[in-house]
Amino acid sequence: MTDRWAAGVIPYAEMGYWEPDYEPKPSDILCAFRITPQPGVPPEEAGAAVAGESSTATWTVVWTDRLTDHEHYQAKCYRVDPVPGQEGQFIAYIAYDIDLFEEGSIANLTSSIIGNVFGFKALKALRLEDMRIPPHYTKTFQGPAHGIVMEREYLNKYGRPLLGATTKPKLGLSARNYGRVVYEALRGGLDFTKDDENINSQPFMRWHDRYLHCMEAVNRAQAETGEIKGHYLNVTAATMEDMYERAQFAKELGTVIVMIDLTVGYTAIQSMAKWARANGLILHLHRAGHGTYTRQKNHGVSFRVIAKWMRLAGVDHIHAGTVVGKLEGDPNMIAGYYDTLRLNKVAPDPLKGLYFEQDWASMPGCMPVASGGIHAGQMHQLLHYLGEDVVLQFGGGTIGHPMGIAAGAAANRVALEAMIKARNEGRDYMREGEDILKAAAKHCRELDVALATWGDITFNYASTDTPDVVETPTSI
Repeated sequence: MTDRWAAGVIPYAEMGYWEPDYEPKPSDILCAFRITPQPGVPPEEAGAAVAGESSTATWTVVWTDRLTDHEHYQAKCYRVDPVPGQEGQFIAYIAYDIDLFEEGSIANLTSSIIGNVFGFKALKALRLEDMRIPPHYTKTFQGPAHGIVMEREYLNKYGRPLLGATTKPKLGLSARNYGRVVYEALRGGLDFTKDDENINSQPFMRWHDRYLHCMEAVNRAQAETGEIKGHYLNVTAATMEDMYERAQFAKELGTVIVMIDLTVGYTAIQSMAKWARANGLILHLHRAGHGTYTRQKNHGVSFRVIAKWMRLAGVDHIHAGTVVGKLEGDPNMIAGYYDTLRLNKVAPDPLKGLYFEQDWASMPGCMPVASGGIHAGQMHQLLHYLGEDVVLQFGGGTIGHPMGIAAGAAANRVALEAMIKARNEGRDYMREGEDILKAAAKHCRELDVALATWGDITFNYASTDTPDVVETPTSI
């Protein structure tokens, strides 16, 4: 301790941020960081540096540490494991006392955990792989505005995935033509249509006009089909005042769902989640921009962490990958995301990249949304990999149908119901999937044409990416 209070610079490990004998408390927030130290920097020192700089430390001794219960507020790196097959990479496990964080604030949580350490010179790269958020902290958040169970009760739709489509082209349509796309897709058999992430209020189509024509389309489709329908009206805007104005107008028009983009920021997301709960609207979140910091496997933030933050923040929907389709995602990685969003208790699972047990303490689940290059010919794979509580969104796979938009929607609906029927009969729908679809297509011209158009389309490429999962997660 004498050395600890000597003036000058002391290694983080010697300042108490490396504590291999530390036993995490049930109330601690735990993080697993993938660290790549610079040459000559011991991994324990690198882990201690991350712990220190994300809690109480700075680069030199400061006397004001003596004015606090210093050890209580120090984060502690308590374990460092080499990453199998990745020379020079390590997983550092860090525990944070719950008193370091403001209750119910994603902004404060993230400012602490990722606010400063990712530019640290002692590290070549740093990635936040996973977090354990204890029930003590979870209970300070609202969670999803409604959740999966309440959403199904709102919509009166059970026993199958929900079907959606993103309006295409995403930019350039007039409000009336945009509404025509919505109407055709919904009357053809979809449950939802949606704005895309970059449709806000551009000169070619202001938000007020889009809302009017979309809700006219929704109401007409509901009247014709006898089903509850919805269109995700994107309320993303430059200010919270603008977002509230748009959301209020959407509510007055009778929508069941509104949408925001991840790019609005954590505080705005939590604010809209509170508004959605108070006003009885489902809240959809498009994960716009996430790939800028989630895709690299040695630096950034894993999407499984974003999924946890967004469940805490209170969204009802979030895009979470497809396994099949045009966007990145292997089956194990995507399964980890979906478990994180939907389950009440999630066990550690190295194959899914889950490092910690996660107890959501009965917080409602968040509905994953699958979109990006999917089509009716993949229906058996989508059901197999993603399960029932998911929104399957076919944009081009609806609107690009040779017979028109409504035909594309009908093809998707028939394919889904054929697969659900086969599953309920106990058939091996994954192995028999193509035969099941072909049999259904004999009685549905729309599905037959869809299979002929897209049946052989995949987006599989040889990959040299670093694996997204590590085989040594903690059992905590």
